[in-house]
Amino acid sequence: MNSKSCVIPVIKSPTEYQAFRISPDATNRLALVFDPVIANMSLTFCVEIFDVGGKTPPNRHQMAVEMFFVLKGEGTATCDGKTVPIQAGDSLLVPPTGIHEIENTGAERLYTLTIMVPNEHFAELIRSGVQVELDAEDMAVLRRAPAALLA
Repeated sequence: MNSKSCVIPVIKSPTEYQAFRISPDATNRLALVFDPVIANMSLTFCVEIFDVGGKTPPNRHQMAVEMFFVLKGEGTATCDGKTVPIQAGDSLLVPPTGIHEIENTGAERLYTLTIMVPNEHFAELIRSGVQVELDAEDMAVLRRAPAALLA
């Protein structure tokens, strides 16, 4: 192994995540984990938190692939007019140019790990929004609290 190719990893805890609503009336929050500034590469990795009934507006990306992994909750994912149910453990891959939206249809918050590669200005859009705090429920999910607390 060549020691010159080794890099020091960037490690963050949930207390360091900055969370934003893209607009004041948005029904989801995005907690930035890694973005181009922190990772020094063109990607955005966040935890997306959807309030009950919350959803993203229909959107698309010209070059980026967007991936979602459902941590907790349930909802629907729509891409190019096709809607499927999603729940904890499900993964979704949205290709470039796919018009898509995610909606929380459950009785509790929906949490997804959301990754976009390349960044395609997603991190900048998030950071231009309204900064918000993560609450105790959010921190319990992010810190993988015992299942009894997450039920």
